[in-house]
Amino acid sequence: MSWQRPILNRWLRLTERTSLARAVEPEKLRRAFELKAKLFFHGPRGMEVTEETLGDMDGLRVGGPWVESGNVILYFHGGGYIFGSPNVYKSMLANLSKRTGMDAVLPVYPLSPEHPYPAALNAARAAYDAMLAQGYRPEQIVMGGDSAGGNLVLALLLQLLRDAAPVPAGVFAFSPITDLTFSGASASVNAARDVVLPIERAADMAEMFLAGQAPTDPMISPVFADFKGAPPVWMCVGDTEILLDDTRRVVQRMQAQDVAVEMHIERDLPHVWPLFHNLLPEAGATLDQLAGWLTQRLNQANDS
Repeated sequence: MSWQRPILNRWLRLTERTSLARAVEPEKLRRAFELKAKLFFHGPRGMEVTEETLGDMDGLRVGGPWVESGNVILYFHGGGYIFGSPNVYKSMLANLSKRTGMDAVLPVYPLSPEHPYPAALNAARAAYDAMLAQGYRPEQIVMGGDSAGGNLVLALLLQLLRDAAPVPAGVFAFSPITDLTFSGASASVNAARDVVLPIERAADMAEMFLAGQAPTDPMISPVFADFKGAPPVWMCVGDTEILLDDTRRVVQRMQAQDVAVEMHIERDLPHVWPLFHNLLPEAGATLDQLAGWLTQRLNQANDS
C-alpha cells in the first residue's frame, strides 16, 4: 500500500465524512462537491470535453487525441442520488478514456429529492436508447457507474433484461449501492471504519430517493434481482466500506445465475477511490485493471 493511502483516509474522515454527516440541504452538498472536484480532480493533458445531447437530456462527452475506437463508455455518476454531476467525474473518465482509447459519455440525470425514483432510471434508459439511436451497436457500448450510479447502472441492466432489449458488451461498478434496505453485515461492522460514508445518513438518503417506494423492489435494490442473461460484469469495493456486502452479495447472486462476474476487494481504500487518481497510486492501478478488462471485453464482443 502507498504512503498516500493513510494520509488520504485521515483527511477524508476529518472532512468528507464529517461534511456528509452534518449536511442537511442537498444544494449545499452539490455546490461543495463541485468545488472539491475543481480543486482535486484533474484530467490528463489533452483531455477534451464537449457537451453531448442525448435525446432530451444533456451530458458530457470526454475523450482526447488518444481515442481510436468506435467503442464508448456510458457512465452514471454517484452522489447518493442527491448530488454529483458529470463535471465531477469527467477527469476520472478522461483517465479511463486514455487507458482504453474509448470516448466516455456522462449523462446529466435528475436528482432527488426534487426528482425521486424512478426519474433517474427513466433518464438512464433514455440515455442508453439515445446512444443506440446515434448509431452505436450494443457490442460497442459498456456501461458503468459508482455508488448510486452503480445502483443506477445495475437497475438499467435489469430493465434491459426484463424488456428483452439489446444489452451492452459489459457493465462495471465502483463501490455500488445494491441494497437500500441496508441489511448487509458490513453496514454495521464497517460503520466506524468507513472514512467517507456515515451509515447514520443512509436512511435520509434512501427516504429522499424512494419517496415511498419499497426498498425491496429488485429495480431499487439489485441484490434481490434476477440477472440471468446479463453480459459480463466487473466490480470493485474497499474492505472497510459500509457497502462492502452490497458488492459481495450481488456478485454471489450473479455467480449463482451463471453471470460472468469479476470482483476486486481492495484493502483499506476509501469509497470510490478511483476518483483520487491524481493523489492515490492505488486509484491508477484500479483504472489500469478495469481498462484491461474493458479492452478484452470489447474485443471479444466485437469479434463475436
